[in-house]
Amino acid sequence: MDELIGLIPAAGKGVRLGLPYPKELYPVIRDDHYKPIAQFVLENLVASGVRHVVVVINETKHQLIGYFGDGSRFGCNLTYVVQERREGEAESTSPGLSHALDAAYHVVRGRTVCFGMADTIMTPVDIFRIVLGGLESGVDAALGLFEVPRPEKVGMVRLDSEDQVLEIHDKPQATDLRYGWGLMTWRPAFTEHLHACLHERGVFDFADILNTGLRRGMRYRGVRVENGSYSDLGTFDEIMELERLHRAP
Repeated sequence: MDELIGLIPAAGKGVRLGLPYPKELYPVIRDDHYKPIAQFVLENLVASGVRHVVVVINETKHQLIGYFGDGSRFGCNLTYVVQERREGEAESTSPGLSHALDAAYHVVRGRTVCFGMADTIMTPVDIFRIVLGGLESGVDAALGLFEVPRPEKVGMVRLDSEDQVLEIHDKPQATDLRYGWGLMTWRPAFTEHLHACLHERGVFDFADILNTGLRRGMRYRGVRVENGSYSDLGTFDEIMELERLHRAP
């Protein structure tokens, strides 16, 4: 457990939603208590035994620091990494997931990483502990899998009969696949693979990075979270669904 580190990318600007605050602070209210959406994944990590979490932010996300502080109120230590804008991206509202994850390379390298998105709500609360169980000997990464109703919104995963990952199909319009991934855990070898893809191999899309790893002989295990749930906040439709599922009646 001492080698575990959490990783939450929160560097996007959330322009699609047009909120007057970071979308990671979108309020979910239960039993008359406010909780920002990003707190859910943090609680998932802490409940799974993670005590050090890295949050990747951009230069505008002061409100996240103001709310979460040093992490002590949530049972962990928080480290904030500011993702620098890369040359040629002056017009981009989001530098991309892969670069956000790699921005924390100097902190997470050599550790077992538990990665979840800041705009997701997942159950059970110790879901990372479940997915960590897939990191048996010889496995480089374990993907937490959910049956999803809208495959065009997520990365769909093809498995063999032993739940080894064969291929990632990112947001397909039509597919015979049932499971999409919602969180990941990985060993230091995958951190190095991600870093090399971005800085040496010219591979930038995260799904392509996953598939490149498979072609290079890396092993990923799919962990089906059969009794779990997964919701994310990325569009207004998803906000409305979140309201229906998670707000008090």
